[in-house]
Amino acid sequence: MLLATLILTGLGLMFGVLLGISARVFAVPDENPLVKEIEALMPGAQCGQCGFPGCSAAAEALVNGEAKITCCPPGGRGLAEQLATLLGVPMEADDRLSVPMIARINADDCTGCTRCFRACPTDAIVGANGQIHVVMSAACTGCNQCAEACPEQCVTLHPELPSLESWSWPKPLAA
Repeated sequence: MLLATLILTGLGLMFGVLLGISARVFAVPDENPLVKEIEALMPGAQCGQCGFPGCSAAAEALVNGEAKITCCPPGGRGLAEQLATLLGVPMEADDRLSVPMIARINADDCTGCTRCFRACPTDAIVGANGQIHVVMSAACTGCNQCAEACPEQCVTLHPELPSLESWSWPKPLAA
């Protein structure tokens, strides 16, 4: 009985030491907390409109200074202003944002094939197979993936109508 206890204790100590060594050898390097904070501010649609494969890569590029603060079209002016404040970078005149786009489905042409529904990364399109689909504008990021997937070409992008959250006073032109 004593021998079995000693063997099990020895095995436990040996595996514990091996786990400790492997934890140090295969440790993941610490991430910059600023990257995580910026990624939390971003929409998280992973749409790729910024030119990066996802929001985490875009956040890392922003921290490293490889991307402009206006690189995220779905985030709009509000996100750009938050990023400018967080990173301590002023918004310059060339940092103009394009008008946010929202997908719309032409009900006359829609056959309900669900290809746009499956292509949408934010689940902004609702509908069923064989039924007309509708875009929920609050969830749409304007990534154009649904329009590319639609075989009937009934999905188009239109500028987002101004709301209290997205409206900004246009600056007057210099005389």
